[in-house]
Parts: sequence; C-alpha cells; structure tokens
Amino acid sequence: MTNTLEQGKRVDSVSRVIAAPPARLYQALLDPEAVTKWLPPKGMTARLRAFEPRPGGAYRLTLTYDEAHHDVAGKSSAHEDAVEGQFVELVPDQRVVQRFEFESDDPAFAGRMTMTWTLTPVGVGTEVSIRCVDVPEGIRQEDHVVGMSSTLENLAAFVE
Repeated sequence: MTNTLEQGKRVDSVSRVIAAPPARLYQALLDPEAVTKWLPPKGMTARLRAFEPRPGGAYRLTLTYDEAHHDVAGKSSAHEDAVEGQFVELVPDQRVVQRFEFESDDPAFAGRMTMTWTLTPVGVGTEVSIRCVDVPEGIRQEDHVVGMSSTLENLAAFVE
C-alpha cells in the first residue's frame, strides 16, 4: 500500500498476488456480471448502470451499503457511492485503465480519478495492482486502502 503525490495529485495503490493467470483476471475485469460479484468491498453490493468495456466506453456504477448503519458515509448519499466514468485503455491480459467522477454534491469528492489495474505474471500466478491517481481529498486514504484491499480479496476468491 502506498500513498504518494505525483505532480501534486494524490496516488493510492495496493497490490496482491492472485493464483490465477492474467487472462482469467483480465476477463473478470471486463465481464459485467463478474464485476458486480467481486468488485464491491465488504459490506456493499454493486449495480452497474452502464458497462461498455472498450476505449471511450461508458462505466456507471453504484455501490450500496448492505447495512443501514455503517462506519463510513457514502459519497453520493448516506448509503451509496455512485461513479460515472469511462474505459480509457484496455491492453489484453495486462492493463485496464478507467477514469471516474463521483456523483456527489460535496466538493471534497469532486474531480476525476484515474484507476489503473495492472496484471503482472509472477511464479505463482499474477500480481494485481490497483493504482488510483488524483484521489479526491474527501476519500480518507485509510478507508480507500481498506476498500481496494477488500476488492482484491474478493477478486482472488472469485478467480482462484
């Protein structure tokens, strides 16, 4: 896990080795049914409103908290995080780049964040890295890392 600045923009990243080949992971990143199963961090569910895995294709997702009472308030409402964005780059079995904006009235969550998923073959499977550039200041780094780590844990359980 790292939290750095790159040209004045906050960068959060996590990685994990998953016992699966890059092709299986890449497929899971681009399959809308699969994404709704493994992407939501623990305690949330996902609903895709648009999912066009091609450069320039739309990506609209809503994550909803499972419980009425939860530790972190949603970014779009008390119980939801909604993002709208697009696929920027797709490199088969290697990389998926997406750009998002949170749907929020709170300026602390405004701005465009770029998320890059990198798949690197290693001896026991694939190192999956998530790198988020220009993370909105309203997203606490600790919460972001916990959420991304939970997502990687879910992805591992889905493909292994």
